[in-house]
Amino acid sequence: MYILSATKPSPPSPPDYPSLVRSLCAEFATTAAERDVQGGTPKQERDQLRQSGLLKLIIPQEHGGFGETWQTTLKIVREIARVDSSIAHVFSYHHLGVIIPHLFGSTAQQEHYYQQTVEKGWFWCNSLNPRDLRTKLTREGNQFRLNGVKSFCSGSKDSDIMPIAAVNTDTAELTILVLPTQRPGVIINDDWDNIGQRQTDSGSVTFEQVLVDRDEVLGVMGQPTEPFRTFRSCLAQLTFANIYLGVAEGALEAAQHYTATQTRPWSTSEAATATQDPYILHHYGEMWMKLSAARCLTDCAGEQLQAAWEQEWNLTAAQRGECAIQIATAKAMTTQVGLEIANRMFEVMGARATSGRYRFDRYWRNLRTFTLHDPVDNKLRDIGNWVLNQEYPEPTAYS
Repeated sequence: MYILSATKPSPPSPPDYPSLVRSLCAEFATTAAERDVQGGTPKQERDQLRQSGLLKLIIPQEHGGFGETWQTTLKIVREIARVDSSIAHVFSYHHLGVIIPHLFGSTAQQEHYYQQTVEKGWFWCNSLNPRDLRTKLTREGNQFRLNGVKSFCSGSKDSDIMPIAAVNTDTAELTILVLPTQRPGVIINDDWDNIGQRQTDSGSVTFEQVLVDRDEVLGVMGQPTEPFRTFRSCLAQLTFANIYLGVAEGALEAAQHYTATQTRPWSTSEAATATQDPYILHHYGEMWMKLSAARCLTDCAGEQLQAAWEQEWNLTAAQRGECAIQIATAKAMTTQVGLEIANRMFEVMGARATSGRYRFDRYWRNLRTFTLHDPVDNKLRDIGNWVLNQEYPEPTAYS
């Protein structure tokens, strides 16, 4: 049983976020292309995040964290994604993990996991994947046993704590639990070798007779009668939109630099330099216009997300629905614009930019991989249904 602390930890002094994040991103950028080729676990970069204190961003001050808003947190995620979307991916899933006891657990569990994360520097990962129902939770006396396999477990390697969704064999309900990654019987498989997001360790985890204490079981996933309990999907979807936007911004910045320093005007062009070629200027104008629109939509959705989060258990179904529509709009837009820029950037750089030494293809590969997390067509359908029929998206693990 968790015992609530009699004294609350003193909130730490927040760092200078802009300078800290710029410094980290500058370091990540120097090795991002090389690490993308290697794949595997970005151990050094994960440790830099641990040492930076940024893992405490979203944890409330009363529990020893910085108590930052989701707007600030997601803009930092976006900034990291400009240079390394794999690091942004695992960093963002930490924040999506650390709030799981807040949404699904008791007050005691919420306080315990927040405080322990601060005190022990825990790095959270993700092993929820509600579409993969192979993981079973079976009662054994006053405890449980966990068995099965879960796929797409982002950030699992080098993590400290793992939230898991498993089918309760007594009730058939999808149940949320939290375990130390190093618990005996938890086996992290080295089977992530996808074309993009290559350093996210998003492979599978096997559970073999893993002992689970009652206090490590939080609650049931997805109870539409309590809108706030279904809110993690809103958080996740806007997190993804910010990463997509960051990748698009990074791709455009890389293209700008290459065009300005390397690209030559075509032989029939009357422009003296590529930066004066009217066709290249036209492409940049369109890309900037669309990127600016995506940024505005994402920022507006961030404001609505924060307002909804602050409502907590007073959040109404209508408030959640309005928030979900704004997030779906931002995510659909960042998906389309990001993929377009990651492809179109080659048209303003030229054939030499396809050389393997630049690794410019990583922007498209990372976006193409991550944007397949859940179909954008479903987002457009939800938006259309709201526009035409004034119906909010049904709360699910993806909407």
